[in-house]
Amino acid sequence: MQASKDLGNGFRHHGVATDIANSRGLVATVDGEGRNVVLLWLYDRRGCYGLLLIGAETGASEQFPLPFPPGDDFNACPFSSILTSGNLFCTHFHSHFLAFDPVERAFTFFHETVPQMAMGMTEDDGGRIWAATHPDSGVTCYDPRTGAFRDYGHVYKQNWRQYPRSVAADDAGWIYFGIGSTASQIICLEPDSGAVEPVLSNDERVHGSGHVYRDLNGKVYGHSGESSRGWFELHKGERIPVGPLEDRNEKPVVTGSQGLFHRNFPDGKRIVACDLETRTLSVEDPDSDEIDEVGFEYTTEGAHVMGLAAAPDNTICGGTTFPARFFCYNPDSDSWINRPNLGQWNTVTRQTDRFFAGGYTGGILLEWDPASAWVPTEKDNPGSNPRFLTECKPAINRPHTLLAHPDGKTVILAGTPDYGRTGGGLLFWDRETGARVLLEHTDILPDHSTMSLIALTDGNLLGGSTTNPGTGGEQKAKEAELYLMELETRRVLWREAVFAGAQSYTDLCLARDGLVYGVVDQERFFAFDPDSREVIRSERTAESFGLTARQQGPRVFVTTPAGSVYMLFVRGIVRVNPSDHSLTMLVASPVPVSFGGDWLNGRIYFGSGSHVYSYGECE
Repeated sequence: MQASKDLGNGFRHHGVATDIANSRGLVATVDGEGRNVVLLWLYDRRGCYGLLLIGAETGASEQFPLPFPPGDDFNACPFSSILTSGNLFCTHFHSHFLAFDPVERAFTFFHETVPQMAMGMTEDDGGRIWAATHPDSGVTCYDPRTGAFRDYGHVYKQNWRQYPRSVAADDAGWIYFGIGSTASQIICLEPDSGAVEPVLSNDERVHGSGHVYRDLNGKVYGHSGESSRGWFELHKGERIPVGPLEDRNEKPVVTGSQGLFHRNFPDGKRIVACDLETRTLSVEDPDSDEIDEVGFEYTTEGAHVMGLAAAPDNTICGGTTFPARFFCYNPDSDSWINRPNLGQWNTVTRQTDRFFAGGYTGGILLEWDPASAWVPTEKDNPGSNPRFLTECKPAINRPHTLLAHPDGKTVILAGTPDYGRTGGGLLFWDRETGARVLLEHTDILPDHSTMSLIALTDGNLLGGSTTNPGTGGEQKAKEAELYLMELETRRVLWREAVFAGAQSYTDLCLARDGLVYGVVDQERFFAFDPDSREVIRSERTAESFGLTARQQGPRVFVTTPAGSVYMLFVRGIVRVNPSDHSLTMLVASPVPVSFGGDWLNGRIYFGSGSHVYSYGECE
């Protein structure tokens, strides 16, 4: 890793936490000379930024930028791809359909569409390429033979974000796709008129996703999301129940999700591994059982950092996503450690001699002992370090806050629930006994999830909710609320929608004299007295300071051992004045502050995209 760089005005740049890109779909195919090549979509903190072509025998690589402006957005990336029968590698994301031709070594087609990205793709018998898109069931069709492209727009409305993961075409050209996750459905589309009909009645819909596949007999088969309820045949828009489906002859189509990994070359050789960390490609020849390994190169700005905190060994640690990695920066030696880890570490914190992480997916809780050797995490191995403690799915799937209670033994995890669900829970973990208590949202605030959480001076808890459901779920609560919970009984003592129209309490912080500072929707600061349960100061900050930093585990507030409180805004670092709770811009940042944040030895550490920075001196 590169040494830190002084940026002036008190800021330092410490480098990229994880200098690795991620594949969002990979296929083995051939180029115009019949040579084996690998194609993959490159993804880093900017989203998808290009396509990488690797020669399977030589490792010679070529990187192709996108033919349209990239989104510079974490979610602007492929969630589905397809290698067509005509050897085009197609995908749809950032509201664009695009096709890459390895024979031409170029993008040969792209077209803007209604938002946003394909979750499922297929090819019909006429060679047309179909995509069904998130979040509102958009449908597109591209005919490589003629260049014709049709955007059918959004064809099915729901009040939640839809995930159309499976798509199939029957031999008459009719299109069917299954959606989820709040309530399953299958949509049927007649390609000429664009007319659509839902296949499932409301009584048949279940939590989950409808599923379809194309059979070699020319028909499409589907189920409601629970195959035990029986399958049905779909052809020319007609549905016929068939009951259990024991014989399945699925038509081969090289397509899949963001994890697509098509290993087989036309000549029978196969990819064993394509490692973007070591930049090596391994290919097996089944005739000789020999494996050839070649190196390749690519450029990246690094993986997206989810957050960071000071660890007990006086280092700055956290996690990145895509790929999921652990990082550790040592300010004393100006050096980095980077390792694979389990899960996407959304939330991190320290308690006494341990460092804890709350991870997606599954709402996992991990405990790391920095004083002991690193042992890769295995769920069933108590000797792992980080050690896997528990998981909370479906009550918690995507963690948003992790509280190390000042009692020194209780760790509390909270976040939004599993896909398609509404209302997140609270996990209480006892370090002394290894016991856990997992509350459902109905035990706290029904249809809310906890976004922020602190311990008050008496040990009880103050939580701030979000109305956001689990991914693909239905929002049911109208306004976010603050709530007070007794730690011992875990009983909610008080709740109130303190700010009309608020949707999320971004972060909370315990200040001097037992007061609480908070942020609402990234744009309002407030000071709250938990004894009187009154707001004693409120200030809209969007105009004067911009929006606060954000992330799935935001860490907007940074406190120091001396009791000073700072806030991380996109534009810079703000000081909270303890006398009157007013805000003062301490210093403008040379880079956008995108996530927090912690204090260590006089410096505030924060991040921007894939990079880690600090500012000092702060007392």
